[in-house]
Amino acid sequence: METKTRILIVDDHQLVIQGILCSLKEVGDFDVATTNTCDEAFQLIKTSQNTNPFHLLFTDLSFDNTTEDSLLDGGEELIKAIKNNGINVKIAVITGHTETNRVYNVISNLKPNAYLLKSKCDATEIGFAVQKMLVNDFYYTHEIHQKIMRRNIIQIQMDEVAIQILKELPNHPKIANLEGIIEKNDGGFLKLRSIETKLGNLRADLNANNNTDLVLKAKELGIID
Repeated sequence: METKTRILIVDDHQLVIQGILCSLKEVGDFDVATTNTCDEAFQLIKTSQNTNPFHLLFTDLSFDNTTEDSLLDGGEELIKAIKNNGINVKIAVITGHTETNRVYNVISNLKPNAYLLKSKCDATEIGFAVQKMLVNDFYYTHEIHQKIMRRNIIQIQMDEVAIQILKELPNHPKIANLEGIIEKNDGGFLKLRSIETKLGNLRADLNANNNTDLVLKAKELGIID
């Protein structure tokens, strides 16, 4: 008899779990378990890996039900624990987090096989994710894919001068004050006209309305703190 694909869903909201369960029923016939804490999820994965291992994991990132006694306080810690223990389970993040910097960090550092958004996730989307994960591939929902592509492109465009300007901009009421502060690669200082040109290019690259908006978007993208 063919072994069913085993899936574990972990989320602290029962309605979300029910929604994923309903979508999975439309997609195929799976052996599904659920839990609402990361600690229990890790124990289930660990204790079953040698006898009846889970193949796929769907987890949120943020959990409101963690306590001082919780060993794993969120999805990121759960994913780290799984990877640090060398457990072979494909991981899908299914969350409401769309902040570019957080998305980028999760995908870059933890490398989940899928990143889905709760607000836009249906049976079709989950079906795509399951298919990709089962063949050791990756699936990011369209909005997340676009964010990562844009973040990568902007990161490539950023040079040391641009980052200096973005970091110094909030500290000075006038652009003219940046003259004599922004260093060029040769050790000299950038002239005011060059600074203004660079700012114009940065506003265009980040689609910013003004310099205040530019700094906010640079922070959202994780270019500056």
